[in-house]
Amino acid sequence: VPRNYDPALHPFEVPREYTRALNATKLERVFAKPFLSSLDGHRDGVNCMAKHPKSLSTVLSGACDGEVKIWNLTNRQCVRTIQAHEGFVRGMCARFCGTSFFTVGDDKTVKQWKMESPEYGEEEEPIHTILGKTVYTGIDHHWKEAVFATCGQQVDIWDEQRTSPMCSLTWGFDSISSVKFNPIETYLLGSCASDRNIVLYDMRKSTPLKKVILNMRTNTLCWNPMEAFIFTAANEDYNLYTFDMRFLESPVMVHMDHVSAVLDVDYSPTGKEFVSASFDKSVRIFPVDKGRSREVYHTKRMQHVITVKWTSDNKYILCGSDEMNIRLWKANASEKLGVLAPREKAAMNYNQKLKEKFQFHPQIRRIAQHRHLPKSIYCQIKEQRIMREARRRKELNRRKHSKPGSVPFVPEKKKHIVAVVK
Repeated sequence: VPRNYDPALHPFEVPREYTRALNATKLERVFAKPFLSSLDGHRDGVNCMAKHPKSLSTVLSGACDGEVKIWNLTNRQCVRTIQAHEGFVRGMCARFCGTSFFTVGDDKTVKQWKMESPEYGEEEEPIHTILGKTVYTGIDHHWKEAVFATCGQQVDIWDEQRTSPMCSLTWGFDSISSVKFNPIETYLLGSCASDRNIVLYDMRKSTPLKKVILNMRTNTLCWNPMEAFIFTAANEDYNLYTFDMRFLESPVMVHMDHVSAVLDVDYSPTGKEFVSASFDKSVRIFPVDKGRSREVYHTKRMQHVITVKWTSDNKYILCGSDEMNIRLWKANASEKLGVLAPREKAAMNYNQKLKEKFQFHPQIRRIAQHRHLPKSIYCQIKEQRIMREARRRKELNRRKHSKPGSVPFVPEKKKHIVAVVK
C-alpha cells in the first residue's frame, strides 16, 4: 500500500504508538514464562557443566559424587552416565573437535573420555588418565590446539600426548579456583586465585603477564567471545566486574544486583549479555554495558546455583544447582518457541521497536522492569539499600566536617580494586 509519510497527515501517530507500546510491554510480561524443564537424574549437587562445541543438543554435567552425565536436550533425557571420579568432579571441558572431553576431580586425576557411548560389551573406561600430585580445581581446553590447562596450586599447561605438564605457571602461593582460555586470542588465559587475585597468562611466555587484586575473592571469570580483551569476573562481594585486559586499573563496568556471592558466569555467543549464577538461589542476565540485570530467574525449589551455561544458539540458559537438578530456561523470557508465521514475525519486530522507542516513559518503564522476587531476596535487597545509604551519609558527614579536599571522592569502579601488579 503506498503511504504518504508526511507527519502533518498523521497527527495522532505518537499517542497511538504509545498505546501500542504499552500494550506490547504488558503482553511481554504476561507471556514471560522462562522455565522450560528440569533435567533430573543426579544423586548429588551439580558442580560443573560443559557445552559440546559441535552439537547444540548435547550438554555434559558433573556432580559432587564423582558422576558425569551426558544429556540430550532435544528429548531432555540422560544419554549416558559415567562414574568418573572419587569425590567431587571439580571441572570439565570438551575438546574443540567434540570427539572427547576431560574431567578433573578430588582424586588428583585428569581423565579424558570418549564422547560416544562404548560399544556393546565394551567397558566404560577413560582414554587417558593422568595422575597428579595435587587436587585439580579446574580445567579448560585450548580452542584450536591439542592443549589444555588445569589449575590447583598452580596453572599447568599440558599437551594431550604427554603425562607431565609442558609448563607450570605460578604467581604467589595460593590455590587457584578456575582457569579459562581466551576464545579469540587463543594463547591467552586468565585464572582466579583464592588470595583475591585475577592473573593473566600468555601461553607463549613462561611467566604470568599481570594481575589485579580485588577487595574480595573472585570465584570464576569468563572471556567475551566477541571482544578479545574483555572478561567478566564473578566476585564474592555480590558483584560482577567487567574488565578490559589492557587497563586493569578500574573495571569497565560494575554489575550489581545479586544479594549473595556470585559463583559462576557465562557469556552469550553474541557477546552482548552474560548470565550469572549466585549463592542467593537466583540466576540473573546482565547486558554487558549496564550495571543492573535485565532479568532474574528463580523457582521455589532451586537452591544455591553453582554453575550456569548459555547455549551456543543464544536461545537457552542451563543452570545446575545444589538440589541435584539442571534447569533449562529461555534466554528471552517471553519469546515464542517454534515456527513463526511471517506476519507474527513482523508484528514482533514492530512491537520490539515500539518498546525501544518508548522505553523511558515512566509507566512503560515501571511495567517492563517489575519482577516478582522471593521474599528472602526482596528483604536482603532492602537491607542492603539501607546499608548503602548509611555508608553514603557517613561519607557525606565526614566530608562536611573535614578540611576541604582531605576526604577524596572515590568512584564506584575504583572502590573494589586494591592493586594492579605487572
